[in-house]
Amino acid sequence: MSKKDFYSILGVSRTATADEIKKAYRKLAMQFHPDKNPGDKKAEEKFKEISEAYDTLSDTKKREMYDQFGHAGAQQGFGGAGGPFGGAGGFGGFGRTHGAGNNGGDPFQDIFGDVFGEIFGNARGPGGAAGARARRQQAKGTDLRYTLNISFEESALGTEKIISFVRQKGGKEESAKLSVNVPAGVKEGQRLKLSGEGDSAAGGGAAGDLYVIINIQEHPLFKRHENDVTLDLPITYTDAILGTNIEVPTLTGKAMIRIPPGTHSGQTFRLKGKGFPKLGGFGSGDMLVRVLVDTPHNLSARQKELVEELAKSTETTPLVKAFQEKVSHLMRNRK
Repeated sequence: MSKKDFYSILGVSRTATADEIKKAYRKLAMQFHPDKNPGDKKAEEKFKEISEAYDTLSDTKKREMYDQFGHAGAQQGFGGAGGPFGGAGGFGGFGRTHGAGNNGGDPFQDIFGDVFGEIFGNARGPGGAAGARARRQQAKGTDLRYTLNISFEESALGTEKIISFVRQKGGKEESAKLSVNVPAGVKEGQRLKLSGEGDSAAGGGAAGDLYVIINIQEHPLFKRHENDVTLDLPITYTDAILGTNIEVPTLTGKAMIRIPPGTHSGQTFRLKGKGFPKLGGFGSGDMLVRVLVDTPHNLSARQKELVEELAKSTETTPLVKAFQEKVSHLMRNRK
């Protein structure tokens, strides 16, 4: 089966609600269902692909595992209810997620019984599977969702915060406070689940859950690529020529790197283990320091004189020489 991104398969964003996911699946199912495309193998494969995506994203727990661990999480179901994390903190952007998704039972029964019952007009009475599922959804309180803004360093090191929010309890709004944790190495857009911290349900049913969507603020110096951290390091042209030692910041402190003589712009140096910790695994990524040779715009008369003397006594550099040879070869072939 396809290992494409499930959200891309259904054409929805990673923050799509249960209703949005269901509508997207319904539209695609009507287009690719085998009954409407008899003998079309491509349509059949596409139908299986979108059904697999819907099976995962319509199930709250499966979706959480998929968001955190990808296809392996969705298939293996490791981490248990709520995932391996205890929660998160420091929110902004509050909202309710309407529709609880699948809450147990046969997921394909839900897919074909509910969605295709609506597509092909297979009406079900209140005692059927659709009615049972509707009662389960009504029995659970509404899920809540926050967008959590954290700093770049907090995403690398982890953090704990006290958060305040409003939820429904006993038919009334109440203010709530929670102490929650963000694990070290958390990624942009990742969802953290706090089970039972959403709205309460009417009639004594299970409370909804609280979902935290991680939003990592940009850093003035660092950027993240997977578990590696990148840093652009400007140096003077004299340091590039002569070499030097430079102290650079890291996620947790400082480190000294050696710039060897003759370093060119774009050359990258690797600091092992100075990147993000691997979430749910062992070890850390690296820090990649890319050198940018900073050429001055204004030189004094004496500086120009020295540079001119240097130019007269310096052989053609390797990159320039290689480029000139390629240009010469190109021009000869054009004659």
